[in-house]
Amino acid sequence: MVETGPERTCIFCRTTRGKQELLRFVLSPDRLLVPDLLAKLPGRGAYTCMAVSCVKGAAEKKQFSRAFKGEVRGGDAAGLVNQLRTRMEERIASYLSLANKAGKVSSGTDMVLERMKDRLPGFLFIASDISADIGQKVKTQAERNGVEYCTLFDKEKLGALIGKEMRVVVAIQVGGFIGPLKQETAKLRNFFEEGR
Repeated sequence: MVETGPERTCIFCRTTRGKQELLRFVLSPDRLLVPDLLAKLPGRGAYTCMAVSCVKGAAEKKQFSRAFKGEVRGGDAAGLVNQLRTRMEERIASYLSLANKAGKVSSGTDMVLERMKDRLPGFLFIASDISADIGQKVKTQAERNGVEYCTLFDKEKLGALIGKEMRVVVAIQVGGFIGPLKQETAKLRNFFEEGR
């Protein structure tokens, strides 16, 4: 029999999944609700699906108070969603920053298109507000070369993530940063797109 690991149930929709597929929340000593993205913080945890609707639903229906048997501070729906977005983006930014410091990041349309001719990048971030023509050109080249890409951030945010001004496309070279970046990006995308 295959060992699947511990399972937990979403406090909102009651779906049971493996712990690693859910979002864990803990309480600080002053009963402040804290998202535990790495599932490493001490204390009893409460879990929701990796979906905005479950986090919002749990907050609105006071499921965190029920799970932790008492009043919970910082459990409002909008605040939790914003906090989760910020923390997920910070994790992506930390990997991008490390890749940038290691010289594994290229940015700007011309440079990235040139890189796709010579050396294939491992992953691309394309700004959500890139012009339609340039966006199509980059996406077509990426698809032709089998390079994965995502469009989670606008030009300003994408530039800020690598410590520069606005950028429409950022490429990360193949290497150790690709796996964690893809994983964290997928988490953020799944959270807001609810697995679609």
